[in-house]
Formats: sequence, C-alpha cells, structure tokens
Amino acid sequence: MIKIGQIKLEIDENTTYDEEKLKKRLLQKASKKLKISPSEITDIEILKHSIDARKKPLLFDVYVVLVKVKTGEEKIVKRVKDSNITVYDKKDYDFWKAAGISPFSCDKKVVIVGAGPAGLFCGYELAKHGFKPIILERGADVDKRTEIVNSFWKDGKLDPCTNVQFGEGGAGTFSDGKLNTMVKDKDGRLDRVLDIFAAHGAPYRIKYEAKPHIGTDILRDVVKSIRNEIIDLGGQVIFESQVTNIKLGSDGNVEAAVCGETEYPCDYLVLAIGHSARDTFYMLKDKGVSMQPKPFAVGFRVEHPQSLINNSQYGKKDISPLSAAAYKLTTTTNSGRGVYSFCMCPGGYVVNASSEEGMLAVNGMSYSGRDGKNANSAIIITVDPKDFGGDDVLSGVEFQRRLEKKAFDLANGKIPVEYYGDFKRAVLNDSIGEICSCHIDESFCPQMKGDHEFANVHEILPDDLNSAFVEGMESFGKTIKGYNDDRALVSGVESRTSSPVRINRDQDGYSENIKGLFPCGEGAGYAGGIMSAAMDGIRIAQLLARKAALVD
Repeated sequence: MIKIGQIKLEIDENTTYDEEKLKKRLLQKASKKLKISPSEITDIEILKHSIDARKKPLLFDVYVVLVKVKTGEEKIVKRVKDSNITVYDKKDYDFWKAAGISPFSCDKKVVIVGAGPAGLFCGYELAKHGFKPIILERGADVDKRTEIVNSFWKDGKLDPCTNVQFGEGGAGTFSDGKLNTMVKDKDGRLDRVLDIFAAHGAPYRIKYEAKPHIGTDILRDVVKSIRNEIIDLGGQVIFESQVTNIKLGSDGNVEAAVCGETEYPCDYLVLAIGHSARDTFYMLKDKGVSMQPKPFAVGFRVEHPQSLINNSQYGKKDISPLSAAAYKLTTTTNSGRGVYSFCMCPGGYVVNASSEEGMLAVNGMSYSGRDGKNANSAIIITVDPKDFGGDDVLSGVEFQRRLEKKAFDLANGKIPVEYYGDFKRAVLNDSIGEICSCHIDESFCPQMKGDHEFANVHEILPDDLNSAFVEGMESFGKTIKGYNDDRALVSGVESRTSSPVRINRDQDGYSENIKGLFPCGEGAGYAGGIMSAAMDGIRIAQLLARKAALVD
C-alpha cells in the first residue's frame, strides 16, 4: 500500500463527512498526488484525520490515507519524490505473537474483578483465544445501571453499588466516551481496542480520528455488545456480585475470589477494579497485597458557553458542519504545581458522580452529538503523598474523602456551584485588580445532571490548591479569551481523576507478593481513561496467557 499524508480539504458549508462521498473526494486528491489515473487506485482507506485551525476562521480537514494501486507501488513513490508519500507495510495484530507464545488450549480458571474497560477487554481477549473467564462486577448491567443513575440524578438517592462509578462499563460509561490516549503503543493494542469498539457498534471513524469519541449514549450499547460476545464465547459476566475477599492458599497463591458467601475458585485472578473501589483497596491492604500511594490530581469542573470555546478554537461561533470544539490547557504555577484541563466535554454536562454516602464528587459527560449549550472541563491540580496528611498507603483515599465530604456538606448533597469571580475574590482576599466580565452573558447557567445549588466552592480545597487553581485559570485566560471570565461556573469537587494507589506488579504482570494475582487497569494505578485501561486489559490478557502456557 501507499501512504499519503497532508491531504488538505477546506471546510465550508458544503463539507460532508459521509464515508462514501468523502472517499471519492480523497481518491481524486490521491490520484493527483500520485500522478496516476483514479482508475489505477483499487482501494482507499483513511488512516488519520485532524483539523488544521492555524489560519482560523479558515479551516482545513487534514487526512492521511492508504491506497492500493493495481501495480508498481515502489515505482510510483520513487517517481513522485514527495516526503509525505511512502510505501506502507500494514501489520495485522496477533494476540499469540504479542504474548510471545504459540496458540494452545488452556483449562485454567480465570476470574476478573470489574467490568470496566480493563476487565471487559481482558475478558474479551481471553475468551476470543480459548479461555472461559468469569467477570464479577459489583454494579448492575448497563441497562439497569442507566435507570438507577438517572433516578439518582432526579431524586438524589444513592445506590452505593450501582452508580456513575460502579456498574457495567465502569466510570467511563457516563463520560464523553473519549477514545484517545497519550500511551505509546508498539504492539498494536491501541488499534486492537479501536477495532473491537468498531466491531461492536462504534462509528468506523473512531479508527482514524485524531481525537475520537463516541459519547455516553453509544458507549452503553457498545459495552453491552462486548459483554454478549464474551458470553457467546463461553465466558460469564455476573453482575451485582461484589468481591469482598480473596482466598489465598497455604503457599500464598490466589485460590478464589469471594463474593459474600459465594466462592469462585481460580488459578488466576485479574484485579481490574476502578479507581473508586475504596473498600476493595482496604481489603487488599488487610490481605497484605503490596501497594503504594501514588500522585493524582484534584480540582473543579469549569463551565463556559460552548460558543465561546468554538470562537476561540475555530474563529467563529457557528461551526457547522463541525461538532463542538474541544481544548487542552496546561500550565505550571510559580510554586511548581501542575494545573491542567482534564476530561474536557464539549457540549456536555457536569454530573453528580458520587459513590459513597455523605460524599460528593463530580465528573463530565457528553452525548455523541456533543450538542449541549455548555462546554465543561475539569481544571485540576497535581497532588502527591506529602499532600495527603498521613503516611498510610491509603492516605490518598482519605484525602479524597475529606474533600468529598466538604463538597457534600456545602449544598446538602447537591452539586455546589460558584461563579469564578466570587471564587477568585475569596481566594485572593478581594485583591484581584481588573475583573474580567465581558465575555459571558448574564443568562449563562449550569448544565448539569443532578441538582445543584450555589455555594462557597472555594471552601473545599486547601488554600495552596485554591491559589494554584486561580493562577491556572488566569493563565488559561491568556490562551482562550474569556476563560477567566467572572461568570464562568466552578463546581466540585473533581477528586476521581485517577487512582490514589498503585497495586505493585512485576514485569510479568503479577502482584509483587501474591502469585496468581494480576493488578490491571486504572484502579490498580496503570491507566488513566477508557483507552489506556482497555489497552492494559489486553496486555494483562497476553501476560496471563503466556504465564498459563509456561506453566502447562
């Protein structure tokens, strides 16, 4: 195949992203670049797509494509003498090759704890390659879970086992469904994850978009489809079954996962718990599983009119046919704290993402259309064990809990909201100089799932973190005009950015001190989002298969 980069198409009101029409247009462009007739091209595939807004409001789609020609690939590439045109050897993913073993039949019993991205993708790959995994999930299946979560947002009655954090699909199910990651990938796991998503109902374009997303509405159906195939392949997915203990043999190896009075014997136990499985962390600590506290980040959700973000990123408020614009912001404060945007949700909602009684955490969520009136993002500040107020391995958990209790108490369990101008004045003791209040209309209001109430959000975080937040917001106002507007909305607390603990594992994926135990995914401290968690799930499936092959 021939790879062609930097094919630019101007975006205007006639731009279409219809797959077939787009391919015809790209084929014409490709034939001109290769200096051959379109009839010489037998197939064309989009490899990457991004948007070039450097000359906004003039915008361009930028494509990288792969083309098949009837004959003479190398001759064509040599003739055109273009550094953006090369011969491309497309490599197919191979589970067994990635695991470093030959295919084999295995009767080892595998139990996976958690049906989030890590657990589902680990279970899917194992089921596809001859294993019969059992996935245990404390929460409900995605349909029942959606009903319970919607009810919670309506009446505020929390189900501690099924909520925004727990249930089929994990915390990512009620998010923007972002499928991009910064994780480096040499083994094809990233493409494998996207292929699995696409095969189970996600739009094909996720395979080539620079920043793919599918939205919480589509993600729910995809998750259910993956689960059903696992079952069809001989695996089991058991909901509303919280693992309360792990049984160890006299040799210290894992023997079973325990759910109340029920034991699930296993040769291998994959711990694909989420970052909010706090009771499980405490159980693992009691069992002596090797863990350590890890840095993470805390902060707030910030809302702006989506039109303000569109205008900043694309140079115009009306961006049809494009979807709502996104952004990414980062800075380092004078004190050395990192402050950055996280889980930015264009056209999205701030949601009550609590999972424990008497505590409140928020998150962001978008539907596939990203057509809400507000943009929201977490603006978070880095914290590490010295900030946690203790030396215990789970001191980060207690640090989160203290913040979440403050957030809950501020508005009696509703999401507390504050205008950024009021927040800033309180933090800086009114010594703030010029006020920025000309970019957001007075009619601007929160777009949230769950009740909200205006309150003193600035009372949640410690003073130094509040100061870092304000310093970050003021810096971001220089990048996006109006970002630090007085009427921007601040809500909190955003405390579940990543796991506060790492369950230590060796190069073979095993727990450092419990044989047969494979820590996996975000809760174990090895991922940060849907994609990286799913990729880690596949990696652990490969390591587990390798271990089983060597033992057999």
